[in-house]
Amino acid sequence: MSALASIHDLTVTYRRDGNAVAALRNISLDIVAGERLAVIGESGSGKSTLALAIAGLLPVSSAVDGRIEWPGPGCPPLLGRDIGFVFQDPSASLDPVMTVGKQIAEVARTHLGLTWSQAYAKAKTLLERVRLPDPDSALHAFPHQLSGGQKQRVAIAAAIAAGPKLLIADEATSALDTIVQAEIVALIRRLVAEDGMTLLFISHDIALATELAERIAVFRHGQLVELGTTARIVGAPAQAYTRTLLDAHIGLDAAPLLNRSGLHA
Repeated sequence: MSALASIHDLTVTYRRDGNAVAALRNISLDIVAGERLAVIGESGSGKSTLALAIAGLLPVSSAVDGRIEWPGPGCPPLLGRDIGFVFQDPSASLDPVMTVGKQIAEVARTHLGLTWSQAYAKAKTLLERVRLPDPDSALHAFPHQLSGGQKQRVAIAAAIAAGPKLLIADEATSALDTIVQAEIVALIRRLVAEDGMTLLFISHDIALATELAERIAVFRHGQLVELGTTARIVGAPAQAYTRTLLDAHIGLDAAPLLNRSGLHA
């Protein structure tokens, strides 16, 4: 299978209190077109920095070495059109003074060249696709009128409004309760399958990663320490650190995880 994006020797350094801190160190990784890839690791492991680098959202104060090539699109992708990004906190990513419908419609209008009427019709269809209750009313609602899970559904709808090739979900479930987490994971899985998108799922939760991913990349201290199929990572981890992440889930057993994911060791 061909690579949508190829990352070569990527190092990202931030300035902190006058010191240079490497958030990523010499990362080389292919994101295969059409795959579902999870990047897992503890806080500070560099996984979110990787997502920001791929999306072109790193702060201007960061220093970047290495390169990201895009053989899939054939040219650098545009955020919003080619890359959809779902952030951890929908309350921060959604505009509090703009209606839900306008926020989604604006993405479609900007990147697809639709009229406002067409863009609002698409926004309603997207709200139906993410299964937001009463999409007609939701179009005219403001983010503060929705629950956390509903706001994340809106954020997902906006992220896929222009039909991106790559959907990046950066800790998109960590601010939600367990039941809503499962619903959002199921929603992402369905939308990715329906639209044929490539998924990059960033999470500290290896159990959630197994729900979505065909491959898992394990990050620690800014380095890629293990990469493999979900079945292999869960069933026979090669690194002690990966085993530690698995063991962090009380009673975690490979068999039910793999069965739940539809995978086999």
